[in-house]
Amino acid sequence: MKNRLAKLALLIGRECALKEFEWMKRMQPKNISNYIDRRIAGEPLQYILGTTPFGPLDLLTRPPTLIPRPETEDWALRLARDYTPSRPVRVLDFCTGSGCIPLLLCHLWPPGSTRAVGVDISPDAIRLATDNTARSRARLGFSSSTAAPHPNCLRTQSHPDYPPRNDPVPQRQSENRNVFTPLLGDLLDPDLFGRLDPPPPFDVITANPPYIPLAEYHGLCPSVKDYEDPRALIGDLPGATFKDGLSFYRIIAALLARGGVLATNAIIALEVGHNQAHAVQRILHNTPGLPLAQVGVWKDPWNKARVVFGRVA
Repeated sequence: MKNRLAKLALLIGRECALKEFEWMKRMQPKNISNYIDRRIAGEPLQYILGTTPFGPLDLLTRPPTLIPRPETEDWALRLARDYTPSRPVRVLDFCTGSGCIPLLLCHLWPPGSTRAVGVDISPDAIRLATDNTARSRARLGFSSSTAAPHPNCLRTQSHPDYPPRNDPVPQRQSENRNVFTPLLGDLLDPDLFGRLDPPPPFDVITANPPYIPLAEYHGLCPSVKDYEDPRALIGDLPGATFKDGLSFYRIIAALLARGGVLATNAIIALEVGHNQAHAVQRILHNTPGLPLAQVGVWKDPWNKARVVFGRVA
């Protein structure tokens, strides 16, 4: 055991090795030798243990779905704290992955206030988000929905494409629970908004999209590159004009500029990578039809510009 710990300490540092060793002992003491060997081989600890904390949640983690990061946890907690809804709201989370962001909001916001949908192109991610929803529902008492389209999602009343607001809380929340629906979908699908439940308009938009430039992806450490889905990491789509890691922000901005997608006074929170905040601000400002009254930046605990935050007029 000492030799294993020494090897691990050489790889990740003595302090981190001791902390991870204690975590492994608490979780599965009988498997600790196997766990350390897997960790020495480069496998992320969260995949080895199968769970990770995210605020008050204990989320399932499975390869290849992106592991929720502390910096994402920090801004999601800030959003939940600073923008607690006083009326029913609809939340749309792009690139939802494990579902960590909407699940956290559903847990922390008042019961019956929140209907959320999370979209991801990965079947693995949607399966994990669905499992996390069931796990959170059982432990924390909020509800979930299937990923099937809403039967009335293309009504033509207050807007030619999207249904009107249905406040107070819709029938689905009659039990005074918040609802999260993971949905398999492609942001490039022209019919995406017709499949969402809840449908537009949305009061809160969140996203932690892929944002690593392809040129930088190849230099990532093996514990990330060899285990996590490259589609959740690489921010340059094939054929993209600019190879700057910002392809998904351009797509998201264009989607949000469609009429009827954003509710009045909606808020937008987009996680960004290193030195990308100002470029993403420019994308939002320069997207025709995107009615933003203000755009700012949130820093993470490590003093990095981590989130571009906007509010609709």
